[in-house]
Amino acid sequence: MTEERPAADAVDSVLGALADPTRRQLLDLLAAQGEATATTLAERLPVSRQAVVKHLAVLDAAGLVSGGRVGREVRYAVRPAALNATARWMVGLAADWDRRLANIKRVAEAAEWDGPSTRPD
Repeated sequence: MTEERPAADAVDSVLGALADPTRRQLLDLLAAQGEATATTLAERLPVSRQAVVKHLAVLDAAGLVSGGRVGREVRYAVRPAALNATARWMVGLAADWDRRLANIKRVAEAAEWDGPSTRPD
C-alpha cells in the first residue's frame, strides 16, 4: 500500500498519540462528556492537571481533540476526522492481509490436492 507522506505522517501522529493509555482515557472521557476542561478531566484521572494539559496538547497536535476558549476556560472536544482517517488506513491494511492470507490458503490447498499424500493409510 503506498501513501503520500502527509497522510502517513497524520497516521503516525494519531498512532503515537493513542499509544499512551492516559491519552486514550482522555479521549474516552471527552467522547462521553462531549467537552470538558483540563481541570474537569484531571478530577477523573490519577494525574495532575498539568499532565492532562500536556496530554491534551499531544492529542491536539495529532488532530484528535481541539480546545476552544469560553471565557477564562479552555474546553476540549473530540475531533473524529483524524481518527476516522486512521481507521480507514487500518481497514485497508487489514484487507491487504486478508487477501494475502486467502492467496496462501488457496496455494496450500491446491498443493495439497495436487501433491502425493503423505498421510499413512
